[in-house]
Order: sequence, then structure tokens, then C-alpha cells
Amino acid sequence: MNRPTTSAIGPVSLGDLAAALDLELRGDPEVRVDAGATLAAATPGQISFLANPAYRSLLISTRASAVVLSASAADDCPCAALVSESPYAAWARVLQKLHPAPTARPGIHASAQVDDSAEIDPGAEIGALAHVAAGARLGAGAMIGPGCIVGENAAIGADTRLVGNVFIGAECRLGQRVLVHPGAVIGGDGFGLAMHRGQWMNVPQIGAVRIGDDCEIGANTTIDRGALEDTVLGCDVRLDNQVQVAHNVIIGDHTAVAGCVGIAGSTRIGSYCMIAGASGIGGHLEICDHVVITAMSTVLDSISEPGQYGSGIPARPLRAWQRILVRLGQLDRLFRPGVGKN
Repeated sequence: MNRPTTSAIGPVSLGDLAAALDLELRGDPEVRVDAGATLAAATPGQISFLANPAYRSLLISTRASAVVLSASAADDCPCAALVSESPYAAWARVLQKLHPAPTARPGIHASAQVDDSAEIDPGAEIGALAHVAAGARLGAGAMIGPGCIVGENAAIGADTRLVGNVFIGAECRLGQRVLVHPGAVIGGDGFGLAMHRGQWMNVPQIGAVRIGDDCEIGANTTIDRGALEDTVLGCDVRLDNQVQVAHNVIIGDHTAVAGCVGIAGSTRIGSYCMIAGASGIGGHLEICDHVVITAMSTVLDSISEPGQYGSGIPARPLRAWQRILVRLGQLDRLFRPGVGKN
């Protein structure tokens, strides 16, 4: 999931890039680049990267003016090189220099609706058809994109950006430098129901959502408000598109969650966890720090030891999968007492 960018800022010398990012430069510091590209597609004036050894065969023929890579690959580089022990992270920092994120253009669009009691920093931007409700607070450099709704008494921190058509519910709190992609809903009601005389009855969800600094929330992701206490995301939490976070979930700092993951209510996930796509996590569980959950896994028990966990079954050729299913259906019979014994 890429952070939205503006157009490139213009040519930058490799010498300036190396100095700004503390990278080793091998080549002419006066060479200038203005955009990033893949090894195969790059043209003169562009910079590329090599992080995966599987693409090393493309290095020798690249037309890029410079490549970000490791020291072990630098000798094969046909152009200038920016050398790093972590080339992919260095590449990310290069792109941030060449393609900086948008900054606020202070002001309120004529079609926006802002309640008189809202506290709007003079450096904030409110886009077309946005709505900012009573008591809401926007920090310096906050950007409220077109069609966004900021509910009553919600708080949006400095330099946080709601890209467009984002809903922030009443009383919710977003920290600084948070990026929320289009269609996200933060602070909708959690799924609280009680059966009464044969019919479902809604349980009022009176908590809110608190999101720390430097988080990213993907498109059409939903984070439910708490039933009583708040749903909480720590700092530098990254949620991909179409993730569901139920009421009263707590996610620790620096955890990343890939697309289409569902996390049921009141589960606590630690810091530095990685949860791969389409996984489902049951409710009222505890997952410790430094846990990796592989794609399409189902987690129904708490995890107390760091490590890798998974239950998704990789795809097989159809005929092979059909044979496996037949054999699975026979397991119960095979394990009955006396079966298979002479």
C-alpha cells in the first residue's frame, strides 16, 4: 500500500541524496535523478533499486542513472550506486525525497460545512463538501479531504490526512501524521447485540477509537468504536485495505495487518506483529509481541510465544486437492478401534 504522493519535486543530485540519507555513493555526485522506476523500465534520469536477489539479472542491463543496492551487488552495477545494508528501506527513503507527500493548503473550501464551535488550526485544510461537527478539533497541517465527515468532539492531530470520503465518529482521536485512505470508517458502532424475547436488541456502543501517531489506515477499512472503553491502535500501526477491527480491540505499536483480515472484539494484539492477508482472529484473545501469522490463517486461541503461526492451506492442482479431500473424509473411519487390524 503506497502513500499518496505529489509529482516529483524535480531533479536531485546523487550527492545531495547520499548526504541527506547517509548512504554511500559510488559514482558521480553531480548525476541528477527526478523519479523512481523498476530496473527493467528505468530510463536515464531515473533511479531504481535492487533488494530481491531474484531480480539481479536485470541489473546489468538497466538504463537507470543510479541504483540503490547492497554492497555485494554494487560491483555489477553499470551506473552510479547508492549503497545500503538495507536497500529496500533506503529505497523507501529515496522515494520520499523525490516524491514527497502532499502538505496542507490552509483554508476551508466554500462548500464545506464547519460548525462554529469546531476548533480549526489556521494551518489546517478542509476540502470540498467536508463536514466538521460541533466541538471537533483539527491540528496544524491537518488535511480533511473532499467528502470527509469529522464527528462531534473528534480530534485530528497535526499533519494527519484524511484523503477523501473518510468517516471519523464522535469522540474519536487520531494522533499526528496519520494517513487515512478513502472510504475508511473509524468509529462506527461495534457489533453489540443481545437477544431479548426472541429478537435482537442493539447494545449502545459508548466507547470511541483512539489512534496513535504515524499510523496508516487503508481504503474501506473499518475500526469499530468500543462498547464501553475505547478501541485502541498504538503508534506506527499499519492497516491495509478492507481490514475489520471490531470493538475494544487493542493493537500494539508497529504492528502491520494486511488486507481482508478480520479481528473480532476485545482481542489484544502486541507490538511488532505481522498478520497476513485474509486471516481471521477470534475474539477475547491475547497475542503477544513479535508474532507473524501467515495468510488465510484462523486464530482461535491466544498466542503467548513469539514466532510464526499459520493454518492456511496452500492451493494444489484440482485433482490432487480432490484426492486430499477424499482422504480427509476417511480419517475418522481409519482411527476407529479395530479398523485396519488383522
